[in-house]
Amino acid sequence: MKQVLAGQAEGPLAVVVALGTTQTIAWASSYYLPAVLAAPIARDLDLAPTYVFGALSGALILSGVLGPRVGHAIDQFGGRSLLVSSNAVFAAGLLLLSGAHGAALLIASWMLLGIGMGLGLYEAAFATLARIYGTGARRSITGITLIAGFASTVGWPLTTWLDAEYGWRAACQIWAVIHVCLALPLNLLLPRATPLDQVSQPTSGASPHPAGQSETFAMGVLAYMFAAASFVSSGVSAILPSMLVAFGATPAQALLAGTLVGPAQVGARLLEAGFLARFHPLLSARLAMLMNPIGVVTLIAGGSFFAPVFAALYGAGNGIITIARGTLPLVLFGPVGFGKRVGMISLPSRLTGAAAPLVLGLMVEHIGRGALWICALTSVSAFFALLLLRANPSPSRQLQVGGRNS
Repeated sequence: MKQVLAGQAEGPLAVVVALGTTQTIAWASSYYLPAVLAAPIARDLDLAPTYVFGALSGALILSGVLGPRVGHAIDQFGGRSLLVSSNAVFAAGLLLLSGAHGAALLIASWMLLGIGMGLGLYEAAFATLARIYGTGARRSITGITLIAGFASTVGWPLTTWLDAEYGWRAACQIWAVIHVCLALPLNLLLPRATPLDQVSQPTSGASPHPAGQSETFAMGVLAYMFAAASFVSSGVSAILPSMLVAFGATPAQALLAGTLVGPAQVGARLLEAGFLARFHPLLSARLAMLMNPIGVVTLIAGGSFFAPVFAALYGAGNGIITIARGTLPLVLFGPVGFGKRVGMISLPSRLTGAAAPLVLGLMVEHIGRGALWICALTSVSAFFALLLLRANPSPSRQLQVGGRNS
């Protein structure tokens, strides 16, 4: 921590704390904002809440489209300056949102926030770590997801309190101040990127590509898997309480089950950081894709009594998949060109994530619990897709580099 006070967060722990904190702020003030503020914003602007959620969907799509370009820029120049820029863009978008008095400024503000999300959420942070630590970034990636896993836990109560005390406009303005006064300085403390010719690659004898498979094929499999996971995650998150009530749970039981999602995500990430870190991340990802189907079978077979089990399994799978978004491309392809690859792989998942709440909501309306079976089958299909990928030669040695020296 002395290095932080000296002006730059050089040590891995200091970098993880700084970047994990800025990621928590970024997620809490963008992706998680409408869950609390959609109703008061819509009421004040005389619009339906769907306008706010629709604007968020547009922002997610825009951030996904920007992903490959942002990743390529980080590959070339490092991510510190882009992450700092994201804080300025987030602040501008939040200030514009706070001054909105109609649909036009509402949409414009969320387009700015979408640019900020493209510049400053997980994919950009993962690529930044890959440029700093090369193949040694795996543990640091896990570390920042552990901290930022509390974004909703911190963000929802804080935004709710700010809205209740000062109103939604002031809440947006205070989040903008937090970006400028806390997140931006922390991102400035990040070390500069390692020169490209010094970025650590897998040790000799370990191929940076999946064994015997083309990079295009492997990227296609990962893109499908993450798109499927995003569809399930975003869709179920949007309908979880009402879905559990439809299965016979009381509102109190549904709320209790919902509160288990966050701790389950963090618990699964701790498991990934500890026990599972000794294995290839393909194993973690395959296990994660099975958790939601197991939860669905348990819920349908056992009824509302097993709602907490479903919520815990669902949350645990989400927690591991978030880490896999960074660790799988890093281990399969190496750190060179990592940012652009992650941006390309993530684009379909942004699209499915943006569409999932509406699509799954319509499914629940028309086919009821059949929507859960569709989610389960989607996750199972992603699991079988991952079985098509083979680990690199000498994976244990490569993972020692990627998971122990960061």
